[in-house]
Amino acid sequence: MIVPSLRTAAAPKNSFALRALSTWANVQMGPPDAILGITEAYKRDTDARKMNLGAGAYRTDAGEPYVLTSVRKAEEAILKRGLDKEYLPITGLAKFTGAAASLAYGASSSALERLAITQSISGTGALRIGGAFLQRFYTAQPTVYLPDPSWGNHAAIFRDSGLKVAKYRYFDPSTNGLNLAAMLEDIRAMPRGSIVLLHACAHNPTGVDPTPAQWAQIQQAVEEGQHLAFFDMAYQGFASGDTDRDASALRSFVQGGKTPVVLSQSFAKNMGLYGERVGTFSVVAADASERDRVLSQLKILVRPLYSNPPVSGARIAAEVLTTPGLRQEWLDEVKAMADRIIGMRAALRGRLEELGSKKSWVHITDQIGMFCFTGLTPEQVDRLARDYHVYLTRDGRVSIAGISSSNVAYLAESIHAVTKEN
Repeated sequence: MIVPSLRTAAAPKNSFALRALSTWANVQMGPPDAILGITEAYKRDTDARKMNLGAGAYRTDAGEPYVLTSVRKAEEAILKRGLDKEYLPITGLAKFTGAAASLAYGASSSALERLAITQSISGTGALRIGGAFLQRFYTAQPTVYLPDPSWGNHAAIFRDSGLKVAKYRYFDPSTNGLNLAAMLEDIRAMPRGSIVLLHACAHNPTGVDPTPAQWAQIQQAVEEGQHLAFFDMAYQGFASGDTDRDASALRSFVQGGKTPVVLSQSFAKNMGLYGERVGTFSVVAADASERDRVLSQLKILVRPLYSNPPVSGARIAAEVLTTPGLRQEWLDEVKAMADRIIGMRAALRGRLEELGSKKSWVHITDQIGMFCFTGLTPEQVDRLARDYHVYLTRDGRVSIAGISSSNVAYLAESIHAVTKEN
């Protein structure tokens, strides 16, 4: 006689009963990440011409990940010192945060003496700290207004921080440029003291940045509404190739002194430290006393979130920023990356025009930074993937960093093929 095991005897008779017994039976399947889905489709494609233009990471002209020479040298110098792996303070590596603040606000900025700054888990972590701080200390039931469109993670970060999220008009699909009049109208219509999220440079996903004259009008509208300016600066130096130019809007708001300013700063793109997760969150305080009080509360927020930040990436960034030779080498490399992207924009537009496209592609070179909002429809994007093995997000956003001198002509021909009938 065969005796059934206890496991067999006790097992539910069907899968429904098994699910009913689970603590997590009511957990719903979440939607897939859009970028991850593009990458997976790209990986499954066996065509030699395939292109992945969805991922927001810099690639060389050979399509390879790029580790900056300045970063490699910094790593080697740090390794030779045989440093320990002890915990950092809650607010991180002071050498790094000091250098990062100087890079963002300017070495001679008076804000540095009254700046409350903490190291963060890259830009995402900085935004999360900022959202939690504003939810706790800014105003009752604060609302953060995001440009429409904005980086896909912005809304989720601020909602999970307990903030209300709304939008202001930013992009004009008819011109593939900035809708300044609508943006100003929406800012002036916001309740007094709202939080306005502003991309400091290289707007993600559109690549549309205001001109200096337009920034002046935006600053005036924000100041008139007594709003708080929350700058997200993920691409300093990576947009134009000039770190001072890319920080000019932030510095103008701070110098104006008429509106509160906070900043999320990331070194993922401009130093290629994607996996090191290096960033800062900072608050421009009124004076040293206010700085100290704000900093004390930032520590209280960070402690239960992740206790203290990782040390390796912060040491690398600090080494690069504070060693004169490495800093100049890094600035040169940042400019070279920016120039390659600018060159790919020009090549793509040029080839589309050579093909006789009846559409205007001037926005490709008018926009700036890693991303370009092409104006392609979701249906055209689908056809690019299906018929031409070119993968991008369905809103028509292209990662220019994924284009190279060897495939730019094919991309232009593919875009021309799906747009020439419209």
